[in-house]
Amino acid sequence: MTTVRAAVATHVGQRRQNNEDSALAHERLFAVADGMGGYHGGEIASATAIEALRNHFSPSPTLDRLEAAVLEAGRAVQERALADSDLRQMGTTLSAVALVDSPDGDVFAIAHIGDSRIYLLRDGELSQLTDDHTVPEDLKRAGQLSEAEAAVDPRRHIITRVLGATGDHAPDMQTLVPYAGDRLLLCSDGLTDELNDNQIASAMRGIAGAEETARRLVDMANEKGGRDNITVVVVDVVDDDDRASTASAALHAADDPRTSTYGEAAAAGATPQTTGTRRRLMTAEERNAQLRGLSREGEHEGPAPWETPSGRGFADEPDLPTRRLTLRVAAFLVVLLLVVGGSAGAVAWYARNSWFVGSHEGRVTIFKGRPGGLLWFDPTVEEETDLTVAAVPVARLDAVEDGHEVASLDEARAYVRNLRRDSQLTSPASPTTTTTDPSATTTSSP
Repeated sequence: MTTVRAAVATHVGQRRQNNEDSALAHERLFAVADGMGGYHGGEIASATAIEALRNHFSPSPTLDRLEAAVLEAGRAVQERALADSDLRQMGTTLSAVALVDSPDGDVFAIAHIGDSRIYLLRDGELSQLTDDHTVPEDLKRAGQLSEAEAAVDPRRHIITRVLGATGDHAPDMQTLVPYAGDRLLLCSDGLTDELNDNQIASAMRGIAGAEETARRLVDMANEKGGRDNITVVVVDVVDDDDRASTASAALHAADDPRTSTYGEAAAAGATPQTTGTRRRLMTAEERNAQLRGLSREGEHEGPAPWETPSGRGFADEPDLPTRRLTLRVAAFLVVLLLVVGGSAGAVAWYARNSWFVGSHEGRVTIFKGRPGGLLWFDPTVEEETDLTVAAVPVARLDAVEDGHEVASLDEARAYVRNLRRDSQLTSPASPTTTTTDPSATTTSSP
């Protein structure tokens, strides 16, 4: 039986007055919901969805049961919204993972709707398992926007599919085979708005326990600004019922000549290239032995296989395969180094020939590079202006704090001039900051 450990961490963030996120980590079911819909509407929507999900899933742990439970959660949110005129526009995202039964043993069933996310960390590599249901991401999947365009599109927070009063939306469904050492992350966009995938992966790789990892991710998002509620669920696979070791043994057996059809045929003296269903290249030693006419019992009697009827042969032939192989490997390594070097140069050029306008120590600042950095290239301060962030109009404050990307240094300076002009025409308003308990609420489920 697959064994997992899970932990939840949530925080209101640095700017919100109430927490509209809800989360669940209960035995074999884990979920994150991010509500929306006006004052208190969001938190009611997310809490209603989580409660309905838990109530309707428990009777039968299967993939179909999880999908049905998500649909029931949507109906519960709809009914609550229709019963109260103040909640008519409320809705919620929902990302859920359940450990369910299958003919091949336990698997993770995954259901997702909205712009919360589910990630998998496996063998140190982080991958996003879900698609964001937002306007730019929908356009990107349709081929109408590039990935770079979708990342900075101002409509990236407009959600196209949710659970709620706006209509019936089916979740995306998939399954995942769990292996010991896997780590799943379910999170609201309060985390991914502040941290990029590299930062998330670094935290998930560097911390052993699920509870400590969940807390650290929330703390990191708050340190980056905490502009929204932040909620994460971390799920660690600690035992996969020997699935990983069984798969590894099967792979080793398939690659072992002694257990393959080829191995049995070779022991009987058959030619390795044409016997059995598995094929492989002869090693240089095998080729040399064949050319010299050597058998497993000793020296081959009769003329050497490479001799012609006249008796003339090619005495140096046994050395050629190894030499050709070495030249090919060397050529491949040279090409690989050229490709890697060219790619690194292209990344460096792209990272260092970009500009954005952001904030630094309370002032509007022009940076060279990409917001948040690109791979190992961090942005650097190009010009620091005398315009304070507090003077920036509220309508343009988020763009500055996110990092407004521009095509050139001149365009960045023009953007700052426009900000200064707008700040003189309007009365700047400072963003609301709410003081809350700095410690994240954390629970765990064994």
